[in-house]
Amino acid sequence: MAKTSNAPSTHTADGTQLRALMHRLTTADGAPGALVATRDRRGSAVLTSGVADVDSQAPVRGDSRFRIGSMTKPFVATVVLQLVGEHRVDLDAPVEHYLPGVVRGHGNDGRVITVRMLLQHTSGLPDYLEYLNPQDILKDPLAHHYTRDLVNLALAHPPTFEKPGSEWHYSNTNYLLAGMLIEKVTGHSYGEEIRRRIIEPLGLHDTSVPGDATSIPGPHPRGYVRTGEDAPLMDITAFNPSIAGASGEMISSGSDLIRFLGALVRGKLLPPTQLTAMMKTRSTGSDDGREYGLGLESRTLPCGGLYWGHGGDIFGYQTAGGATADGRQATVMTNVDPGGRDAQDDDIEAAVQTGLCEGRPAHSQ
Repeated sequence: MAKTSNAPSTHTADGTQLRALMHRLTTADGAPGALVATRDRRGSAVLTSGVADVDSQAPVRGDSRFRIGSMTKPFVATVVLQLVGEHRVDLDAPVEHYLPGVVRGHGNDGRVITVRMLLQHTSGLPDYLEYLNPQDILKDPLAHHYTRDLVNLALAHPPTFEKPGSEWHYSNTNYLLAGMLIEKVTGHSYGEEIRRRIIEPLGLHDTSVPGDATSIPGPHPRGYVRTGEDAPLMDITAFNPSIAGASGEMISSGSDLIRFLGALVRGKLLPPTQLTAMMKTRSTGSDDGREYGLGLESRTLPCGGLYWGHGGDIFGYQTAGGATADGRQATVMTNVDPGGRDAQDDDIEAAVQTGLCEGRPAHSQ
């Protein structure tokens, strides 16, 4: 049953639609538990449904932390764009300039791929995850994976299209390279730079870049996978996220993610020129009209206007979040991935949009 935390609800609507979506995520869609955090100019609210632990039946806590998968990418892109604003990185310089000799082989060439193309997924570089067997990862979930090995795994295959910049194709390899670029330019790991530039200034106390740490600090739901349609849930909470690295290893909470997305979209983390570059999108070719900027997606809202955000999938957890320019934010989490029903993706996205639309200022409804 869906329940609200003790944070005051500020929605202009009564939240009936959002509660129904949360209930559906934890019943028909097959997730053990779910959480949605929302905020507008007047305050914040957290709604939870289902259980954090299928054995103890403990409910999902409103202050839960969880793995955020590819919602890591906006953090990484923000750091790169801050370096652009400091004139330490040029968006239109070739990757070869920063990572000499790294992107080579089988038609992949860092001399003709720019930093901008990495962040926007227009490089054409193959996605290393397409060449990994998830079952092999699940057999040894605590194993360390070296970023350079993952990059080389991708580069052993030809690019997904011939001319860099000419098409859009989502590739996690791009963000492994962005993390390597941050380290090369700053002399610090990408995680250290995220901590220094984003986590600490915004006071994101639930957010971390775990590296090889296999546990989730603080209160958190167990993370589960379902390896087949009728397979039982498998607990994958203890997991080494180095398999994701800068493409998706971070941990956060609903409250921290909405704070980050709100600060990013409203210009608190990037100078205007770099924020404009981040929000210059191109079509992804998807039926829903989704467009991709530099580590940030845009979508239209059913109540009007655009919102900016990202989704994230990693073993055990699926997340999505978004923010509007007028100060509304929403983030959703479920604690199963992969293994939810086909409708889970759509219902998570619908929950984000509903959270944003229910928090719309009354004068604009």
